[in-house]
Amino acid sequence: MAAAAERTDELVREYLLFRGFTAALKQLDAEIKADREKGFRVDKIVDQLQQFVQSYDLAALRDYWNYLDRRLFSRLEDVYRPTVNKLKTSLFRYYLIHTVQTGRNDKAQEFFLKQASELQNQAEWKDWFVLPFLPAPDSNPTFATYFSRQWADTFIVSLHNFLSVLFQCMPVPVILNFEAECLRSSLIQEENESLRHKLFALQAESSRMKKEELEVEQAVVHHKLPAYVANMDRLGDSELAMTCSQRSTAHSLQSRGGFLSSFLSQSKKGPSRPAHPTGASPTQTGSMLLGKKEPTNHQSAKGKEGTVSCKDGKSHFSGLVAGESSSLQQRQKRLQEHGKERKELLSKGTFQDFFLQGQSAEKKTDISTAETEPCSELHAEQAETSTKMPTSSAEAVGVRQEQPFIVLSQEEYGEHHSSIMYCRVDCSGRRVASLDVDGVIKVWSFNPIMQTKASSISKSPLLSLEWATKRDRLLLLGSGVGTVRLYDTEAKKNLCEISIDEDMPRILSLACSPSGASFVCSAAAQSPISHMDFSAVSSGGKSMNQVPGKLLLWDTKTMKQQLQFSLEPEPIAINCTAFNHNGNLLVTGAADGIVRLFDMQQHECAMSWKAHDGEVYSVEFSYDENTVYSIGEDGKFIQWNIHRSGLKVSEYDLPSEATGPFVLSGYSGYKQVQFPRGRLFAFDSEGNYMLTCSSTGGVIFKLNGEEKVLESCLSLGGHRAPVVTVDWSTAMDCGTCLTASMDGKIKLTTLLAQKS
Repeated sequence: MAAAAERTDELVREYLLFRGFTAALKQLDAEIKADREKGFRVDKIVDQLQQFVQSYDLAALRDYWNYLDRRLFSRLEDVYRPTVNKLKTSLFRYYLIHTVQTGRNDKAQEFFLKQASELQNQAEWKDWFVLPFLPAPDSNPTFATYFSRQWADTFIVSLHNFLSVLFQCMPVPVILNFEAECLRSSLIQEENESLRHKLFALQAESSRMKKEELEVEQAVVHHKLPAYVANMDRLGDSELAMTCSQRSTAHSLQSRGGFLSSFLSQSKKGPSRPAHPTGASPTQTGSMLLGKKEPTNHQSAKGKEGTVSCKDGKSHFSGLVAGESSSLQQRQKRLQEHGKERKELLSKGTFQDFFLQGQSAEKKTDISTAETEPCSELHAEQAETSTKMPTSSAEAVGVRQEQPFIVLSQEEYGEHHSSIMYCRVDCSGRRVASLDVDGVIKVWSFNPIMQTKASSISKSPLLSLEWATKRDRLLLLGSGVGTVRLYDTEAKKNLCEISIDEDMPRILSLACSPSGASFVCSAAAQSPISHMDFSAVSSGGKSMNQVPGKLLLWDTKTMKQQLQFSLEPEPIAINCTAFNHNGNLLVTGAADGIVRLFDMQQHECAMSWKAHDGEVYSVEFSYDENTVYSIGEDGKFIQWNIHRSGLKVSEYDLPSEATGPFVLSGYSGYKQVQFPRGRLFAFDSEGNYMLTCSSTGGVIFKLNGEEKVLESCLSLGGHRAPVVTVDWSTAMDCGTCLTASMDGKIKLTTLLAQKS
């Protein structure tokens, strides 16, 4: 709008100068110079307000805001009045904070003296009257937030955005739409010009193609059949020999005399090997071959024609000339009879039977073998096609029968702008919580439409996320500074924040008991190697989390620690945790490669075993809870029997793109490396299929203990960056698969299981 106003001012100046209204022009320039709306330039309005604040000109600041209120804000609907009041309050607080920061307490006291009558009845100002008398207001909990640079920047940006939206939405006079109409007209002209060029190009292409078709027709005109032959369904033996003779001639037949002379030359030469036209189609060839069975009198007549002498040929020629009209009528009658005969034969038997009849008739009439070769080739091709088609269709049916899932839909959630760490569906299957490496938490629903319900940004780095089970509106968030936060996704605020251990600030894993009464928390010391240090990985360095750790049990209601689990042989960082269905068992995977199974009734470790060479990245109970599955740094996916410690049920090798570390490469040798944080695999409702990560999307494998290699059933795809965490919700009728990648994209795929 500012650009349109400036352009319109220039046009009005030009018009006044053209008309000679110099006095009006001077008055216009004076008005524009004193314009308090700054030509609708939002940056200039904000700069003017900041200038009044920095010069401690409270009267000018109040007057300018009141002008904006009368001129602009008063035209808004009542629903926006609270927003205007909040901006006014923040502006005055911004002025007060500036006076205190610059040591001008006299200006702060002057502010309250002049504004006391207006502010003393407002609840939001009741604590601010003591501000000039506090020795260190920036450390006071009430005012500390307002002394931060972040609050000041947030206020300035909010004010700027509010004014920008206001100017864009306010009604404007017709003259200000002049610029938009000019732009629209120029765009339409450009579009018309481009369409005109396309039209010319298409016309030229069409003319060229017509010319090429005409040249092709002229080149192959001598391959065309005569008009009366092209419309025939079937030819007799005499017509077939006559047509072959016609095609062998070097010139086109234009008159009846030409046709008879060619027939005469055919009778003189006797039986010869006719050449098939190169331009004849398979349909025409098949029609000529089908027409070989003739009545006996025609076959004997043709045999006699083959052995006739020159004199006989001349007498036969004269007979044909004399009875020209009668022969044409007989030919038409014979063709009609052949058409009826063809329909009867096709209705009585198959094409193969008819082909065999044609072969027997061919032997009786001693026709050249050159005519039978194309027919046999055609029959062989058709037989081959008929045998191939059932096979391919059977294969296609087999694939469809083996496909266990049908993909109903795939949607994308793109609100994150950095790599995803966690992506979990709540126990009701209605909402999803996702966390990225920048500390941005998004809570969103996908049924019936994809919609963000809550959004939060954490100042401290977040390392873990878990839904609470009973009050499924609550989220547990573990940070990198030793705290666990309880976040209410409906109220969109933190309910409480507890400190775990200052010596072990990294909260690596959280798991809430199915009963909802407690949750386990894994805390670990700082790692000597950064999780973004790719050199340690590429050089073969392992066990980067080989640091002390704790596994703690906390009460969800009181948010107090209940106990600390004993970790043998030594305290180690626990990477992943998972409860069974009733919360009586807890399985953990640690950085030392050991899987531990805890009895949650006795609160002690029931068994442990060395599971992987390197760290354990992800663990889950099986569907029947008689086994547990684990994925480790060694790239192995192993099923363990929980009734006999360390007994392998099955073991599979997974590609590195399914286990991590995950690498995203870019231009100029750029590499982004992310170590596994969230779930690396998830099961369907019956535990028969597993969803894992890959470089282009999720992959579903069939679990079969008898096979040594995992059988890939379905690739979900849809990603351009490596998938780093997955989840599979079976709370709804249709299974919902979540795959989250390093570019911040989350794909939600709805599957329908095919019941056998």
